[in-house]
Amino acid sequence: MTSSNDASHGPAGRYQADGSLKGRTILISGGSRGIGLAIALRAARDGANIVLMAKTGEPHPRLAGTVYTAAREVVDAGGQALPLVGDVRNDDDVAGAVSAAVDQFGGIDAVINNASAIDLSRTDDVDMKKYDLMQDINVRGTFLMSKLALPALRASDQGHILTLSPPLNLDPHWAGKHLAYTMAKYGMSLTTLGLAEELKGDGIRVNSLWPCTLIDTAAIRNMPHGEQIVQAARGPEIMADAAHAVLTGSNLGDGGMPSGNFYTDEEVLTAAGVTDFRPYSLGAPEDRLAPDIFL
Repeated sequence: MTSSNDASHGPAGRYQADGSLKGRTILISGGSRGIGLAIALRAARDGANIVLMAKTGEPHPRLAGTVYTAAREVVDAGGQALPLVGDVRNDDDVAGAVSAAVDQFGGIDAVINNASAIDLSRTDDVDMKKYDLMQDINVRGTFLMSKLALPALRASDQGHILTLSPPLNLDPHWAGKHLAYTMAKYGMSLTTLGLAEELKGDGIRVNSLWPCTLIDTAAIRNMPHGEQIVQAARGPEIMADAAHAVLTGSNLGDGGMPSGNFYTDEEVLTAAGVTDFRPYSLGAPEDRLAPDIFL
């Protein structure tokens, strides 16, 4: 299936989609800004239905955009939008989002587990409230949204759970660097590993996606020296194109229906024919980009 709005006729070396998300319904957590919003807008260009669940219903002094401004951007990009103020830590909010998606659009074809909290403190310094927050949002939130969406995903002919979490790299370096955050992100990845195996007979694909370089997000900018750090980052559009390629199965082998993989953005886009990654950069040369953690 193709769409007149997709990137199939883009410049040589750039992402050229060979599939479309037109008419597909995608439920995204934390989609009011950053990577989540970029993924939503890329899918909207195909004509997808986007259900955005995020906590920001009112403007925040340190965070750009709300779930409602994100929904307007989705509609402007060519998709349909359902904005929902909700918290992935709240069972009723997640159940309500799944129900609303099914009521509004007739089902759910993909769940994007994007909501995540970050604190890179070492064990001596990490506040236990931050520890609990990361466990609740990253691990429990990913598990909960995936779990509650399963009936709708089973009813889809292309059900997919895509979680923004890293490969399970058991090099002790990363656990020793920021143990609390590493456990939280690896908990998300374990959800991918387990659900891919558990659901392999149900026709639901389950994969993770992680960037090779630092990505410009509000979470990074709000860290100490964040404004300087993101100068060596790429924009979230690289993750949006990579997520689109994973969701459409673009050149990923296995008949376009792979599951149980821990992809990187560069790996996916290289397979889709991308040879020039410079347009994704915020200006730093490719050899000066900051590598992401866990790789």
